[in-house]
Amino acid sequence: IEDETQVSRATQGEQDNYEMHVRAANIVRAGESLMKLVSDLKQFLILNDFPSVNEAIEQRNQQLRALQEECDRKLITLRDEVSIDLYELEEEYYSSRYK
Repeated sequence: IEDETQVSRATQGEQDNYEMHVRAANIVRAGESLMKLVSDLKQFLILNDFPSVNEAIEQRNQQLRALQEECDRKLITLRDEVSIDLYELEEEYYSSRYK
């Protein structure tokens, strides 16, 4: 009877060990499944969050419009200054006795 008990204990130990490995594998698979689900949700949110994407595009458009207006103002100022300088140079050239 003692031999049967020892065999039974050894069998029970192996069974418990196997069950522990199976449960650990199930936990790992469940964790991987959750990580994949979270990744899919993030991807879905990124790809399908049109209001957020549209808002970001609109903000960028406003920034670029402001930059364009600033560049246009600077170019107009530069054009006016060059025009004035050119006029003064022409006046000087045409009134010069060395032409």
